[in-house]
Amino acid sequence: MGLFKSVTRELPEIRPVPRHVAIIMDGNGRWAKKRFLPRIAGHSKGVETVRTLVAAAIEQGIEYLTLFAFSSENWRRPVEEVTLLMQLFVSALKNEVVKLKKNGVRLRVIGDLSRFAPELQGLIRDAEAATAENTRLHLTVAANYGGRWDIVNAMNQLAQEKPEAAGQWTDADLEPYLSMAYAPEPDLFIRTGGEERISNFLLWQLAYTEFYFTETLWPEFNAKSLEAAILSYRRRERRFGRTSEQLMEKPAEKPEQTEEKSC
Repeated sequence: MGLFKSVTRELPEIRPVPRHVAIIMDGNGRWAKKRFLPRIAGHSKGVETVRTLVAAAIEQGIEYLTLFAFSSENWRRPVEEVTLLMQLFVSALKNEVVKLKKNGVRLRVIGDLSRFAPELQGLIRDAEAATAENTRLHLTVAANYGGRWDIVNAMNQLAQEKPEAAGQWTDADLEPYLSMAYAPEPDLFIRTGGEERISNFLLWQLAYTEFYFTETLWPEFNAKSLEAAILSYRRRERRFGRTSEQLMEKPAEKPEQTEEKSC
């Protein structure tokens, strides 16, 4: 079973800093194009931004950071770019895992990893194992991931394990099989690069997430950019189906307990 219940069934604690931030890292190619550089230069710069944001998330007190690195639709890009992206992924895993482990960051990679080369799959498994004991920040990278794939994959697993309950399944039955069953649902979703859509990312998990869109290209997104997103988040009123008046109501005080004296 998952560690956390959906906000559709259990009200979460409202915090000034989001517990879980999910980001679509958009704008790498445009950043490179503005500088007359190949697109892969933008992706390389984007890896540096990931390093910066991991440190900033820890500084802010964020517990879960989820990054959309490669969608199931990104295979449609030119073969040369996809190949270079895979090489960059391999390089990042080789170079960053030791730092992640040292800084208390646990890494997980979600998505359909079967399409990746054996070397990359092995590096992912090794990186997850090497950081498995860390708890300071839970860093999730979504690679060859799609929200629809996630839901269908979870449904297939549920059907295999509990076929006798078909026709009576609930969302609570499905959630433990989703890719991010180990994490609370995101409080804040950020997309850089000026686009305003979720692009098949965490379709189930973003049901009550606050959205923040920025024109800033991912390679230029930094700690101050994250602070601005969190400031916007703090101004939101998170009702989860309730009214504003209900949020203002104070919980009833419990009557004081008096000790009974024995005769």
